Amino acid sequence: MATNKNAVLRYNVLDKCFSNFGRKYYFQDILEQVNNALSDFDPNTGGIKVRQLRDDIRFMKSEAGYSAPIEAIKDGKKAYYRYDDKNFSINNSPLNSTEAEQLKNAIAILQRFEGAPQFEWINELAPMLTDHFGLKNTDRKVMSYDSNIDYSGYDKIQPIFNAIVNKRVLEIEYEPFNKNSFVMEFHPYYLKQYNNRWFVFGLNKKLNLPKWNLALDRIINIKESSAIYIDNNIDWDEHFYDIIGVSTSYEGSVEKIELIFIEEQANYVKTKPLHPSQKAKLLDNGELHVLLNLIPNYELETTILSFGESVKVIKPISLKNKIAARLKSAIKYYS
Repeated sequence: MATNKNAVLRYNVLDKCFSNFGRKYYFQDILEQVNNALSDFDPNTGGIKVRQLRDDIRFMKSEAGYSAPIEAIKDGKKAYYRYDDKNFSINNSPLNSTEAEQLKNAIAILQRFEGAPQFEWINELAPMLTDHFGLKNTDRKVMSYDSNIDYSGYDKIQPIFNAIVNKRVLEIEYEPFNKNSFVMEFHPYYLKQYNNRWFVFGLNKKLNLPKWNLALDRIINIKESSAIYIDNNIDWDEHFYDIIGVSTSYEGSVEKIELIFIEEQANYVKTKPLHPSQKAKLLDNGELHVLLNLIPNYELETTILSFGESVKVIKPISLKNKIAARLKSAIKYYS
């Protein structure tokens, strides 16, 4: 397997070309597609040459690669390339031995950072990868985790990530829920996942708002724009520290949130804090008094409502009244 830079990106581009039965991809067309993708990923790349492309195709066809059923179909004096099986894709193939070994090595490198500050996520990621890709000594699956296979935003992650890294402006067609779609100039800065959905934050040029939030599953189309990228120095860790989830108003400020949980919920909330700012105190009657420093938002409301009758908002009064009103609406809906 070619171990040179961006090999996986090249294989994925080739896979898309060979899977497209609506167009004939001749050798030069394929080379152009690969180099365009490499340029999008890294504007300073020099691309690949004919020899590298031939090596890539040869590897994909080999058993060490993907055993891809690639055929060259004569068309006059030239030939175009595609899979002879319309259902084949390297993304549907199990890991080959080379990929499995590389993934094992990558996991081993990641595990060197276990226990280090800000690398707590490795404790979760390494076992998940090992289990999901069958890299353990048993074929029996021993883990499961939340995922949404029907989520429509996954294919937007890579182009947006590339635009952030390479500081490119995007022209995005966006369709909010229950509203007409519109096109906007967007300067992307940050990707965040919350509740199995992905969001991108950036500058809405028309409104001059640098923390504009777009849900990836509501994006219809993405095109790169020739506009000049406007950078920012926002500390996104600090921005998200003051909220639960992703939504916040521009007028919002941090408030002291005071909650009381019934005795049956006390240990759960103590061991699974609602937010890093949480301070909890067990009361004499077994209830749990919780203090949070947050900007109130929709996600905070839904988090509180998810505890149903097990929690009561004490402060601020505005949040208490809002939760009470939503509970009354729910009761009215049931009656």
